[in-house]
Amino acid sequence: MKHGKKYNEIAKLVDRTVAYEPNDAIALVKKTAIAKFDETVEVHIRTGCDGRHAEQQIRGAVVLPNGTGKTVRVLVFAKGDKLAEAEAAGADFTGGEELIPKIQKDGWLDFDVVVATPDMMGVVGRLGKVLGPKGLMPNPKAGTVTMDVTKAIQDIKAGKIEYRLDKTNIVHVPVGKVSFTEEALLENFNALMDAIVKARPSALKGQFLRSITLASTMGPGVKVNVTKF
Repeated sequence: MKHGKKYNEIAKLVDRTVAYEPNDAIALVKKTAIAKFDETVEVHIRTGCDGRHAEQQIRGAVVLPNGTGKTVRVLVFAKGDKLAEAEAAGADFTGGEELIPKIQKDGWLDFDVVVATPDMMGVVGRLGKVLGPKGLMPNPKAGTVTMDVTKAIQDIKAGKIEYRLDKTNIVHVPVGKVSFTEEALLENFNALMDAIVKARPSALKGQFLRSITLASTMGPGVKVNVTKF
């Protein structure tokens, strides 16, 4: 991948041979973010897991203490009292069976997270081919299949993020925006790492965390010291 002159100049600030302490890495990420928009700060964690084995899968969610800096649109599948509860809790969209053709045929996807009550999963299951590949399928492990729709919505709006292994056994998650203070980003990063460390599969033998890289949307990657985790 070819980079421009500006990027190459900025990239020189990062020593590729050094694994930085988290606070130093965050300071560098902020310093090397030079885009004209408020870039997202992302963490990329390479694990020693083999996601082809179910017992080595990692999936869960964590509420970042300082949020993600992004407005999240929540769609809730529910019926009866739970529909009213979802609306009262601040869901952006609510409904049931009538939303299926809108999503399947009209390609409506103006939402970031889908929450469903367990009794609606039969309906939501029909959207598997659409929602699955986009990572939008509700899942009990992520707290998005629940009867407590109020808590689910509040957590998501407060900055709850989901983490999971991709096909190459790497976890990619946002931990805030470049405009956040270093302290706020560090708190979010530590909250995420606590959750990831606790999620270590018991079936895994050998090293769990192979590498951790922090980067802004358009900036260079900064390696983080893995040993403390």
